[in-house]
Amino acid sequence: MSQIHVLHENPAWLPPLAQAFDQRGLPWTEWFLHETQIDLAAPPPEGVFYNRMSASSHTRDHRFSAELTACVLAWLTRWGRRVINGPGALDLEISKVRQYALLERHGIATPRSVLVAGRDLIVSSAERYFADRPVILKPNRGGKGLGVQLFHTTASLAAYVDSAEYEAPVDGVQLLQEYVRAPEPFITRAEFVGGRFLYAVEVDTSDGFELCPADACAVGDANCPVGVAPRNKFQIVAGIPSALRTRLERFLAAAAIDVAGIEFITDTTGRTLVYDVNTNTNYNPDAEARDGRTGTDRSGPGAIATYLGTELARLRKAA
Repeated sequence: MSQIHVLHENPAWLPPLAQAFDQRGLPWTEWFLHETQIDLAAPPPEGVFYNRMSASSHTRDHRFSAELTACVLAWLTRWGRRVINGPGALDLEISKVRQYALLERHGIATPRSVLVAGRDLIVSSAERYFADRPVILKPNRGGKGLGVQLFHTTASLAAYVDSAEYEAPVDGVQLLQEYVRAPEPFITRAEFVGGRFLYAVEVDTSDGFELCPADACAVGDANCPVGVAPRNKFQIVAGIPSALRTRLERFLAAAAIDVAGIEFITDTTGRTLVYDVNTNTNYNPDAEARDGRTGTDRSGPGAIATYLGTELARLRKAA
């Protein structure tokens, strides 16, 4: 029987999607891609395959899950299976450099970034390209905002790079990136399902750059003094500028990405810069509840489940 197959390596992120599948009576199964064996000469099972591999898989002791997923996706596409977020999506998920190249090719501005391969070149690169201005150091392959740090001076960057606290990037590549100062400490994350805009969420960055919205990431509302109303770290907003929405949807279509969260920031001069494309997107349940989306097709998990169910029905009808 054809069904929905969810390819992933983190069970903690699966329950909201599982609940949405079950609520709609959709047949589904999961493929946990850490270790496996596949007869490449044999056809895959029938159905729709949804790739949820994350760039942060290596932080959960699944160092080679992304590479394994690339192999599985090649096998699936060789047999003509319907894959949601296929090889192209995975390629961008695990490389900020490739993300930025494709975004810029489609006329979408990104922050000025310098690729650095080699620990000994980080400080000299900062001195050469950023002249002691504030700079962000981030891994090319990260996820959840892990490893992203702001340094206000080259001296503080040098102290970190020379310390035992320094973490080498898993793929050997890091980025030095301009620090984009926003009027308020917020970024915006636009969610897309089926390549179309679903909603936008404003994210409070005053506590740092680890911005994964899922409950499993242990990122909740920020702490506030007694008597002060707490800030909601994630808040759904009305929308995004129509011109930006159109450019982002065209970018996703060109990149063959079906489901994504795209993060951008607007600086004090009005520049809007896209700095991250998350093809393994999660959703904040509290923000969705406050906006009346829980359990509906207007929620992230609900929209994905409905989209995958529609794709499955289309395949069954064509069979």
